[in-house]
Amino acid sequence: MRKKITIEGMHCASCIANVERSLKKISDVEDVSVSLITHKAIVNLKENSKVSDEQLKQAISKVGYKALKIE
Repeated sequence: MRKKITIEGMHCASCIANVERSLKKISDVEDVSVSLITHKAIVNLKENSKVSDEQLKQAISKVGYKALKIE
């Protein structure tokens, strides 16, 4: 399952690394790709994952950014 998250507040490579590291700590996350240009994170979850959108938002806010939209 793939989730696309629009993130507010990122402005450098360090921001990207912080978001990726935080999202990868969630148990069912297989891969994360964050783009500074589009301000989006693509999160690949294991099939039949029980990870909620709220868990993803919390992981992003924990490192100082805001998830605006999850698709």
